[in-house]
Amino acid sequence: MSVALSRREALSVPDGIAVPRYDIRAVKPGIVHIGIGGFHRSHMARCTHDLMEADPSALAWGIIGSGLRESDRPLLQALNEQGGLYTLVERDGYGEHAAVIGSIVSVIDASQSSDALLDAIAQPNSHIVSITVSEAGYLLDTTTKKLDLTHPAIRHDIANPAMPRTMPGILVAAFRARRDRGLPAFTALSCDNIQHNGRVLREAVLRLAAQTDESLAAWIDAHARLPNSMVDRITPIPATSDINAFRDKTGLDDKAPVFSEAFKQWVIEDDFADSRPDWSRVGAQFVADVAPYEAMKLRLLNTSHLAISGLGALSGYVTVEETINDPNIRKYMRRLMDEETGRLLAPVPGIDLNVYKATLIERFANPAIRDTVKRINTDAPINLLLDPLRDALSRGSPIELLSLGLAAWCLRTCHEAAAGEKITGVNASDELQQCAAASADNPLHLLSLKSLFGDLASNDALMRSAGDWSHATQKDGVAAVLKGI
Repeated sequence: MSVALSRREALSVPDGIAVPRYDIRAVKPGIVHIGIGGFHRSHMARCTHDLMEADPSALAWGIIGSGLRESDRPLLQALNEQGGLYTLVERDGYGEHAAVIGSIVSVIDASQSSDALLDAIAQPNSHIVSITVSEAGYLLDTTTKKLDLTHPAIRHDIANPAMPRTMPGILVAAFRARRDRGLPAFTALSCDNIQHNGRVLREAVLRLAAQTDESLAAWIDAHARLPNSMVDRITPIPATSDINAFRDKTGLDDKAPVFSEAFKQWVIEDDFADSRPDWSRVGAQFVADVAPYEAMKLRLLNTSHLAISGLGALSGYVTVEETINDPNIRKYMRRLMDEETGRLLAPVPGIDLNVYKATLIERFANPAIRDTVKRINTDAPINLLLDPLRDALSRGSPIELLSLGLAAWCLRTCHEAAAGEKITGVNASDELQQCAAASADNPLHLLSLKSLFGDLASNDALMRSAGDWSHATQKDGVAAVLKGI
């Protein structure tokens, strides 16, 4: 008979699963989080839980989680039934460690109405609003990286500022409520994989606020803080089979477990509007400038992840582990980091980049993390390839291996669309779907989509390099192309 998780009763779980070393009923909210998926629960909520175990005063930093999408509702319901509790299973090549995490005190479904979420942020004890909604949730113009004022959801929030539906709209409305109540501004802490994420968030919030209230934009600019941060922990989306297998193995009926690698990293710009948890006690780094760490992670981890996932999909691999264990793909990734993306980096304080690169390959090869190339190809924005390409082109640096990653992305997308598969995820659009379905014979035609690729199609060097890779792959196959690298 399985045991159910509940915050309402004395916590009792099967042997082998760690439980909080603090009174979970004493945790009080101090943080509101937007986008309570697996990554937040494996990363920030885990760090906050660890701090609560180390310092009783941290019990005032409990998290109210929320979700904005209709697709979030099953997870939100499961977490509500469990009082915010869930099990985090951390895995490496040597075994796994399971622990019930108690830092989330309640969960709000904001997919139909943002009223309850806005009310939570407006409370005097809400000092931080943290965010993990992926790049798509920022509603940026793909070319300018500024808030897209023409997006229908943003236009709704401009017309209905008291009933926002988007993350930027909710932040603007929350800042307005706090100003009008005479409360101090909060810190909006982005934990998304976007370069200069805090700065991008600040620009989006200020631009949206100025559409309806210039004085509010000035107040936010003067009083709010939106620090940059860099986050890192591979956290696959658990399949139903994973959840069932966990229940059968442990006897714990957890409807929302999370499975992650053992490694985690968090670098935070120390710029907060009010008090903050001392996450440095549990491994986070507070620094004056996040940019070098952020660039390192985006260029070496995220760009490599997307580049090899395209090649892995074309090779018929299902998991990232299978992909990186292909010796030719492993060689490609190491050369990509050494010869191209690594050259774009400034020195990173306290980091040996050669060790970091080797660690990345080991992490991708972790046999305990069944992360799929499909998840990476779906969830990772194409800008993870385009941004370093633009940077390299502007510097006159090599682009051959980056352009292979781009060619693989185009080939994979066109093959899937031609086979009748619907393109989903952060890059999805009707325009991309139609163009991909019609471009199976010329995948690089996708680069003509200025809404996604900007003016890259006008760069002769890139088109020549990517075109050569595309032609060779279609003619000889991806295995032959990789073998020749």
